[in-house]
Amino acid sequence: MSVQVRPVRRRGDLRAFVDLPYRLYAGIPQWAPPLRLLVRRQLDRRRNPFFEHAEAEYFLAERDGRVVGRITAQIDRNLHAFQGNRWGQFGWFECEDDPEAATALVEAAADWVRERGADRVVGPMSFTTNDECGLLVAGFDRPPIILTGWHHPYYARLLEGAGLGKAMDALMWTLHVSERDRVHPAIWQMASQVESEHGIRCRHFRKADLEAEVGRFLEVYNAAWERNWGFVPLSEAEVRAYAKDLRPVLDERWAMIAEQVDTGRVVGAALSLPDMNQVLARVRSGRLLPFGWLTLLRHRHHTDRVRVLALGVKREFQHTGVAARLYEMHYDSAAATPQKEGETGWILETNTAMNKAMAGMGGTVVRRYRFYERLLEEGATSSAAPGGEFSGDWTQETAGDGAVARVEA
Repeated sequence: MSVQVRPVRRRGDLRAFVDLPYRLYAGIPQWAPPLRLLVRRQLDRRRNPFFEHAEAEYFLAERDGRVVGRITAQIDRNLHAFQGNRWGQFGWFECEDDPEAATALVEAAADWVRERGADRVVGPMSFTTNDECGLLVAGFDRPPIILTGWHHPYYARLLEGAGLGKAMDALMWTLHVSERDRVHPAIWQMASQVESEHGIRCRHFRKADLEAEVGRFLEVYNAAWERNWGFVPLSEAEVRAYAKDLRPVLDERWAMIAEQVDTGRVVGAALSLPDMNQVLARVRSGRLLPFGWLTLLRHRHHTDRVRVLALGVKREFQHTGVAARLYEMHYDSAAATPQKEGETGWILETNTAMNKAMAGMGGTVVRRYRFYERLLEEGATSSAAPGGEFSGDWTQETAGDGAVARVEA
């Protein structure tokens, strides 16, 4: 039977859209099932503040009445205004090993964004680079850490067969934050001088004031990442939603703010999250009822790694060593918590400063995620260009286009 692609219109369609990956990844131990209620909330146009500045369509691919794939197409007006581009995006891609279905899904997404003025389709982004994004193309043996995905290895073949090409790669590094002797001594030297020479103090989040603390963090986040490929700042409504979502998993020992002592001005921040994927992996159905919530409660503190979600410094303070002090605080936190290792990412492959910093701390690249694009109009040029600056005190060329590699200090 030929493949039919249609938009999600009925409640049953949305249920099929949400349910598909639980079938495709059944029996795959590396896949960490997300909670279905959180997936539905993110897809809910009335509840997700992304839709205050964006629109999207959800598509299902069926063969003989059976759902075999899914994809979204989206237009983000904030991205267009901030980056000065006309990108359309796709995301939430899942599919059986069915090239015809995958191509039909990509075509549906491309047609939808083209009709709305896009000059290319870029992804996967679910829904932005602030969310889960990129396609895993190397590092399949390792289970994904919180807010990252695991994908079937054949997905790259399907997307490339549908006419998509590489736009950008992002790296995930692993660090053993209990092994101080693996860290370049210059990092400790810079960290020791931050307050005495620059009047900047680094502290942990105050969870009782979480919304304000998340706002301070995102002030840095929006400033430090503004030149990154594909970046779009978070709106005030999105900041509030992030604060609400982070509260159940946040450990203030892994969340840090850097402020000027005399003015209280926020100059840098870091946020790492305990890896709740280690707990979600025990709830294979993605459902809290009847017994999923008991599993979550029983194991929610049984995590031994963290994800460094973001660590950044405002551009005018990047010479002060604040990043080094924030790195050092991660080692202090590891000494006081069960988490002794972590991962950082996504770090763009073009981000030479941050990749050098990770190598200087003894890190190793363990996973690679890829963003794809396809040009939709004549005269459009590829977005695969140098960029991705980061607030760091180090510079060196990163690894090449190999899969998983060590970047040497």
